[in-house]
Parts: sequence; C-alpha cells; structure tokens
Amino acid sequence: MNLSPEEKAVGRDNFNAAIGSEHTRRDFLKNSLLAGAATGVGLGAFYFGYEKLKGDPVRVGMIGTGDEGGVLIGAHSPDYLNIVAIADIRPYNVHRAFHGDQSSPSIYAIRTGLMKKYNWKTEDEARKHVTVYDDDYHELLKDKNVEAVIIALPLHLHDKVAIEAMNAGKHVLTEKLMGHSVHQCKNMGRVANQKKLHLATGHQRHYSILYDNAVDTIRRGLIGDIHHIRAQWHRGNLPGNDSWSPTLPNEDMKKQLEVYQKELVEIAALKKLLQDDKGKNAKTTIADWEATTKALNEKIAQLELKYRDKNVDAAKYGYQQTVLPATPNPYTCSPLEELIRWRLWNRTGGGLMAELGSHQLDASGIFITAMRKDGEKALPLSVSATGGRHIFPLDRDCEDHVYCTYEYPAPEYKEDPNKKVVVTYSSINGNGFGGYGEVVMGTKGTLILEREAEVMLYKNAETQTTVGVKKAKSGPVLDTTASAAPALAKAAIGDGPVSKGYTEEMEHFAWCIRNFDFEQNKPKCYPKVALADAVIALTTNIAIRDNRRIEFKPEWFDINSDETPEGVKPDVTV
Repeated sequence: MNLSPEEKAVGRDNFNAAIGSEHTRRDFLKNSLLAGAATGVGLGAFYFGYEKLKGDPVRVGMIGTGDEGGVLIGAHSPDYLNIVAIADIRPYNVHRAFHGDQSSPSIYAIRTGLMKKYNWKTEDEARKHVTVYDDDYHELLKDKNVEAVIIALPLHLHDKVAIEAMNAGKHVLTEKLMGHSVHQCKNMGRVANQKKLHLATGHQRHYSILYDNAVDTIRRGLIGDIHHIRAQWHRGNLPGNDSWSPTLPNEDMKKQLEVYQKELVEIAALKKLLQDDKGKNAKTTIADWEATTKALNEKIAQLELKYRDKNVDAAKYGYQQTVLPATPNPYTCSPLEELIRWRLWNRTGGGLMAELGSHQLDASGIFITAMRKDGEKALPLSVSATGGRHIFPLDRDCEDHVYCTYEYPAPEYKEDPNKKVVVTYSSINGNGFGGYGEVVMGTKGTLILEREAEVMLYKNAETQTTVGVKKAKSGPVLDTTASAAPALAKAAIGDGPVSKGYTEEMEHFAWCIRNFDFEQNKPKCYPKVALADAVIALTTNIAIRDNRRIEFKPEWFDINSDETPEGVKPDVTV
C-alpha cells in the first residue's frame, strides 16, 4: 500500500502475467464468459460453479433496509432473487429501499433502490409488488410468499431474527458478523442444522474473484511460503465527520427543508422566465431545470422522511437509553440514537473488529488456508490486542483505534511449533493514510491487495522487479471484474468495475435453495465458516478490553461444543 503509480503498474503487470499464463483457468473463464454472455449467465456462475436458475427467482423478504440493506438491494440480481417484502421501522429506510439513496451520485450507484432495479416508475407501482412491514418483522416471517430472508439489522438482533426466521421455515442470509457473541452464533448454526435450512453470512470475500485469483497465485507457489500478513483499515473519520454517527432528526433538518423549499420556488420562477423567453437567450434548457427540480424534490423527500424518524418509538423495539459518565457533563444516548447509531455501542454492535476487522481476518485466514494440503480452514493460535477511544469524545463506548497481532500455524507447525504465520491488523480513525487492504509476504514474493479492487505481485521486497512467470499473450485477458449483466462482454476483456462479491454471494445463496441439497450444495460462508470468523473478531474484542493475550481453544470453533470465549453456553431455547 502507498505505492507510487509506477510501482503499482509493475505489480499489476506481474499479477496479470502470473494468472494470465497459458493453460490456466483464466483462459477457460475468458472463453466461457464470452460464450455465456449471450445466454445471460454471469461470471460468478461460471467461476464459483453455480448456474442460472431454473424456474422462478427465490422470493425474498429484506429485514432491515438501512445502509447495508440498501447495498444488498442494489447488488442483488432479479434473475436469482425476487424481493417481495421489506421490513424496517424507520420511514427513511423504507423510502431508500424504494427510491435508493440519492445523497450523492456515487452513493446512488451503490444503493439504487427497488424502483430502479425492477424498472418501476412510481412507489405506488412498486408497492403492488413489494409488501411493506413497517412495524413488526414477525408479520413478514408469517408471509407464505416469502421463501427466504436477508437480514441487515444491527448486530445484536442477528441471532434472534435468524432463529425466528428458520423456525418459520425460511432460509437465511444474514449480514456479517454472524452474531453478537459466540454462543449466539452457535445457537444459529445448531438451528440451521436441526431444521436443514441454509444459513449464510455475508463475508463477501468468499465470492470475490479478485481474492480467489490471489489464492490461486499463493497455491501455485509464486510467493513461496507465507510467513507474515499485514492488514489494515484506516479511515479519516474525525469528531464532527464520522460515518458511523449519522445526523439524528433535529431542528437543523427542518431549517434545511425550508432552504430547499425556497430553492424550488426560485427554480420555478427562473423556469417561467425561460419559457417566456422561449429559450432564445438561455444557456440552460427547460430539460435542465426539470432535472434540477426532480433532484431537489428527491432531496426534500429523503430529508422529510429522515426527519420523520424522530417519531419512531425505539424503546418499543428494545432500544435503550445509556448514560456515560463524563466530566463536566455525562453523555446520554437515547433509544432513538442507539437505533440510528447502533455501531457506536457495544450492546448493539461489535465495534471495529466486527464491522471491519472481521473482513480482513477472514481474508488472512483464506490466504493462510491456501497453503494447506488438507483444505481445512486455518484457525489462529492466539491474539494479543489493544485499543481504545483515542480521538473521539465520550459519545460512544466502542473503540476508535484497535491494534492486533495473531499467530497462525504454518503447514509444518505440528512438526515444528516455531513454524507460524504472524498477522498484524490495525483499524484506526482520524487518519486514512494507506486506506484498507492486505500485504501478504512470502519467501519468494509479496502480494498486495488494495480496497478489494487491485492486486499487485512483487518479487521479494522489491517493487521494480518482475517474478519469473511467462507473460500473457497479447490481446484481451480476463480481468477480475464483476458479473454485472450490462457489462458482461466488457468485463470479459478486462474493462469494468471489480465485483466485491455481494452479487455472487446472493446468486449462489438462491442457487443453493433452488438446487437444494443441504450437505452438498452449501453457501461458501455456511455456519462452520462464519462461526470461525465470529470467534476471531469477538475474542479479539475481549483481548482489547482486557488488554491481554488470549489463546484460542479449538472447542470455540466447534458448533457442537458448549465452550465459548465469553463463558456462556449456547442454548437454542433462548
């Protein structure tokens, strides 16, 4: 990370040459994708071994349509999933589910909303196809039209809602982390096994073609034996500009609405002048004014709904008031604030390790597992960690900085306990230098992954030399890009955005349901895999808060064992 453009170019060329070598799966995938584009089969299906659905798409209910729920709505493929119901107690989130998040063009491109996804012209038209449950998600679980649910709720609700959904006979895809505690995760896994229903967790790197190609590079020995991984997720969040602390409904929103209303009046007056002038002396057309008016009306609608969130009785849904002691004045978090800013509170969220670190420790485990011959997931031996609230005021109880060191067993560990892979991880606020990604160091080379978008390969520690691989033949080479339907052919020749795996994880989830075989056709992040990621993140939180080293017990990773790092036994009756 933090390489010059020239150094990055060298690394990208090395990586593309390595995985673009003759007779590799990239040639097969390139030809398969080009052949399949005409039939509408995406890259994910070819790459991860599933097919286009036979029969109707799986009918899904979305429980939670906030920030992450909006990402999943924007990323899902209607060829595989048909969202027939949504549940959310916040008017603002319901609005965004239909209209998308139009806070900015870049955000709207990710959270496009159901109307755009299904080409519905109005919300009234959309509501003829999508049932809205804005008070009680239990009514959605009773809906016989819903076959499966996607849960994108605050972390502390994952186990409760997932278990209720499985007891109602629904397959479940829940956002990461799997659960708020290890005993809750084990409860979820046990119910899934008892009910013989699919339970998937959204660690999307398991469906990232970019990461899978990196794994292939490791397996082929191009970087030698991994001995160290350095991972980080650094963000420039500062007090007053914190993405985890969205604005609460307040009087400032009312004032902003008044400003927007005045702008509408001014735009209408200018438009009338333009019409009277018949455009003779105007640089702006009627269409421009109409587009501006439409965009402003959408801003007004979103802000009005955001302000209406103040009427949500968050305490009715279990959210609580918290008083934090502070000098000179204590900080009081209302139930509504806990609902809207749930990531800031340990009772409702899991902090930096659950939200960010779990992704990168998942990736580190994937890379270390790639060196194993038995295919078993590599599990850590120990964690030492520290962290705290270093730059933010006492308006939260989660850490804003964490620093962690993990020991993993290398393949030769049983014969020689000195053979270990050390993973270091930091997640900080206040300085985004280096962004996020992983540096994988081997005895022959270094693999660098940045922002889930780029992979670079270097010989040893040098950034200007190439590895000993045959250059790819001239002409188009398949890049690690998304399987977005409109860009299939474009993606096949290496031009287009890189998929982060959301689309593929949901497509495969639907395929596993339609081609049901509980033992053979599993989502890639099924309970055993997801539990391991949860154990690592949640045990790290204990290490941070106790400021100590913890050795992982194998029993913690076993769904059928009652052992947990927090010392609470699983109980599926809860």
